[in-house]
Amino acid sequence: MLDTTPLTRAVDHFADRLRAAPQSRLQRGAAAEALGLARELARRAQLLEEPSAEPREMPDAGMFAAADQITVAAHDLALVLRDPEELETAVTLVDEALKRAGI
Repeated sequence: MLDTTPLTRAVDHFADRLRAAPQSRLQRGAAAEALGLARELARRAQLLEEPSAEPREMPDAGMFAAADQITVAAHDLALVLRDPEELETAVTLVDEALKRAGI
């Protein structure tokens, strides 16, 4: 079984930053960046689980749900990851999204 702790830590850090961010920062793009990340992580998880199925898009649940959405999507992805390179790519996606979010 693959140790997905690096992904969990990266997402927890991002989620904590989102929860601590003021509403103005969320509105300036941090929440949108988080939603984009959540959608990408969810898409990757779905493709690993059901490669022949069309991935469903995670809905926009609002800026105050962004932290929960990345946490759920990352957890779902962590459950199906089997390849260390896929794990490394997921952690990189989280790190890059955090930088773009500016929080």
